[in-house]
Amino acid sequence: MSGPATSSVNPGAVERPSLPPRGWPRQRIAGYMLMTVWILGGVGLVVYLVSAYDPALFARYAPNYLSGLTITLQLVFLSVLLGALLSVPIAWARTSNNRWFAWPAYVYVYFFRGTPLLAQAFLIYYGAGNFRPQLEMVGLWGFFRDAWYCALLAFTLNTSAYQAEILRGAVQAVPLGQWEGAASLGLHRWLTLRKIILPQALIVALRPYGNEIILMVKGSAIVAIITVLDLMGETRRAYSRTFDFQTYIWAALLYLAIVEMLRNIINRIERRITAHMKR
Repeated sequence: MSGPATSSVNPGAVERPSLPPRGWPRQRIAGYMLMTVWILGGVGLVVYLVSAYDPALFARYAPNYLSGLTITLQLVFLSVLLGALLSVPIAWARTSNNRWFAWPAYVYVYFFRGTPLLAQAFLIYYGAGNFRPQLEMVGLWGFFRDAWYCALLAFTLNTSAYQAEILRGAVQAVPLGQWEGAASLGLHRWLTLRKIILPQALIVALRPYGNEIILMVKGSAIVAIITVLDLMGETRRAYSRTFDFQTYIWAALLYLAIVEMLRNIINRIERRITAHMKR
């Protein structure tokens, strides 16, 4: 009498993964078609700029573009810096157990994150005129009558709300065991925050901070509507005098260059501060 049938499959054998599909599936065809469209668009843009290049136009408006670019960079740098300083107490209030601190901070963040930056700039620039007598009494009318200062205030208030949420989320992303370990060593809470929590939180917050700066660079173009002659303001003025569409293309390329430079800087910083995390 024969014994029980044995399986021909080796239980120790490892099943190989299936080979990737070959040929030209629809996803690959769509991807190549999209890349072809982008390449043709880029080539067409270069051809247009070369054929439409006017040395006299460039010589006339290039200094204005550089002046507008300087104003844009100053506005973004100062607003991000002041917003970072203002975001620290806002983030602290957002995490406070005292509702008299937490609720005003929540309303502040909710308003400036939930309304358009353009509307905020309009409220400050055009709305301040309704309170001119009161502002003159306290000596602030000279500040609010200048469009650049109004734009700086609007940008600072807006970015501080976003940066406060970035900072709050980054600090809360640090494991609670870090606080408990520091407390077991007898470290003061402020020293724990400065030496242990913040260095780890900044690694988490670096990429969102970089995205916020890039968004501020692109959003700064709205100040041209309130008469600030930044890069977009100078572009609008150049177009109104020449009706040459390439004026906007050059402005777009300048914005793209700024964003690309910031992206590379952020990537380099991220690689440097996370070198210990790579194997």
